[in-house]
Amino acid sequence: MPAETIKQIVARYREEKGALIPVLQATQEALGYLPPEALKEIAAAMALPLSTVYSVVTFYAQFHLQPRGRHVIHVCQGTACHIRGGNRILNRIKELLQIDAGETTPDLRFTLEPVACLGACALAPVMSISGDTYGHLKPDMIAGILEKYQ
Repeated sequence: MPAETIKQIVARYREEKGALIPVLQATQEALGYLPPEALKEIAAAMALPLSTVYSVVTFYAQFHLQPRGRHVIHVCQGTACHIRGGNRILNRIKELLQIDAGETTPDLRFTLEPVACLGACALAPVMSISGDTYGHLKPDMIAGILEKYQ
């Protein structure tokens, strides 16, 4: 991301006290994640120590330091899903995509994120992909579901 673009983002929030989080959010929205170069530019543009910027980024789960896939897979690991086989669903996805939880496929197609709850306990086990919810899952259903997402 060009330094000029970050300066423009910072300028939009110049009048706001404590604007680091909105600046990080806007930068991540533009890039999809927060690469080290962007963090350095933000720190310089806001006259903040890089350590302060990095501390905020690593504290909040909403910020990502690595590129994310076009499709984010959230696999519920809450109580209902756990009891009904949520871990088997997560393991099947890991096996098919050859990535671990929290990782992104090399082609940037998928990012796999286990979550504490998706709020769909009646559908357990459940997962969502790019906002589409799938319930009453069985491991043999996963490959067909993933094929829908290019």
